[in-house]
Amino acid sequence: MQDTLAYPPLGMSRDEAARWVGVSPSLFDQMVKDGRMPAPKQVNSRNVWIRTALDLALQSLPDKQAANPWDKVSAL
Repeated sequence: MQDTLAYPPLGMSRDEAARWVGVSPSLFDQMVKDGRMPAPKQVNSRNVWIRTALDLALQSLPDKQAANPWDKVSAL
């Protein structure tokens, strides 16, 4: 799919929303199901995700924790 817009749309399809947050469509589905990503809006029979809601949800995910060198010591 080639992007023809010079700006990101406010409403996105499932595939566009998954690409926007940097995951596969199947992982995106799982994240919507478990609440890490927002549910879509209903536009007639079409599901549409709001870009700004995706941005907020992505920013709300926890940061990856750096490895703690003391974890190896306590495991001994």
